[in-house]
Amino acid sequence: MTKWTPRKIYGLAVLMIIMAVLLILLLPGFQSRFTWRWEVFQTYVRGVLNPVGSIPTAVQAAPLQNNTPIAVRPTPTITATHPAATNTAVVIETALPTPTSTPIPERVILISPAYEKQDINNCGPATLAMYLRYYGWEGDQFTISDLIKPIPQDRNVNVEELDHYVRNYAGWLHTIYRVGGDIELLKELIAAGIPVMIEESFTFEESYWPNDDKWAGHYYLLNGYDDQRQSFFGQDSFYGGDRWVEYEKLQIQWQSFNYVYTIVFLPGQEETVRLILGENWDREINRQNALDKARMETEEDPGNVFAWFNLGSNLVYFGEYQDATLAYDRAREIGWPQRMLRYQFSPFMAYFHSLRTEDLMTLVNYALDRTPNSEEALLWKGWGLYRTGNKQEAMDSFLAALEAQPGYEDAIYAINYVNQN
Repeated sequence: MTKWTPRKIYGLAVLMIIMAVLLILLLPGFQSRFTWRWEVFQTYVRGVLNPVGSIPTAVQAAPLQNNTPIAVRPTPTITATHPAATNTAVVIETALPTPTSTPIPERVILISPAYEKQDINNCGPATLAMYLRYYGWEGDQFTISDLIKPIPQDRNVNVEELDHYVRNYAGWLHTIYRVGGDIELLKELIAAGIPVMIEESFTFEESYWPNDDKWAGHYYLLNGYDDQRQSFFGQDSFYGGDRWVEYEKLQIQWQSFNYVYTIVFLPGQEETVRLILGENWDREINRQNALDKARMETEEDPGNVFAWFNLGSNLVYFGEYQDATLAYDRAREIGWPQRMLRYQFSPFMAYFHSLRTEDLMTLVNYALDRTPNSEEALLWKGWGLYRTGNKQEAMDSFLAALEAQPGYEDAIYAINYVNQN
């Protein structure tokens, strides 16, 4: 018979505490919360050691270098990390009204999909998951994020990545995204039985570093509207489902992302979408319209930072890099949000192709101070380093970009380019 001495009882108690702690650590919910709080702590400490300032203003007014052009891939490319799959699903029947000159109803509320609360840095996959559920898809946010952002600390999923997922893993649906949208367009799509996903500004409730402006990007799914309330009805992966947001507020928050909107629809709805979009179905015309809209907004409100930023981004689309940098210079003077370069990367492209390497490096370093694992900022830092002759440092930056986003084609291209030149 074992004699329970105080030392043995103490040892057993310690062992039981250790086992209990280990069991808690293995709980998925605890792991997620612990990871998030640890990430928040690291971010705050980094903000204390390296205080956040305003976006730096331009350090070069015009190109000062005459380097040989580098054949950088012109647009971001997203690569699937697994073979494309063909999904078979039971599709919810949706009415397919044909747009006419008849005014749309004053109020339309489409069926709300099953709500999904976003996990860490996962508003894009969570919102897209709800969107796809509207059409009978049966996955969740992790079905999407495991493919397009397998690293939870990846803080941004752009519209191209979400578009890529639908095309390759929910190919029984069609999808497009466009920019320069407006309130009436959103209402017309909803009235035709088609929800719309937008990207907009978001304000955090807590500060993540001293002097945090709390600005961030966020996706929102709209599946209803009411003219009497002057509001849209939609699904917010952070705050909750079936929420109302005023037309005016949404218009203001939407501008910061060039009024981008994503439409997912059934094959039989393509003609309906074409008719609603009109000439904006054509990508080139759509961008020209967005460019004209941004230019008009800079004239109407010269102090609007997002109008100038959108002007620069639309000019980049057309390869007008010099003019784009001037628009971005003006936006920097006004002061864009601290996290802006976490979500939008056209300034990197504009300054690089305008040979304004010092400005490029200033911006990528500012972006990496806020988001150290931004694969886009690491990529363009690498190109800046390569242009200034730091080949090994450039390669290290490209490799870091590939580590942050496994399968990142632009990083793979850069690595191959440097190895061959």
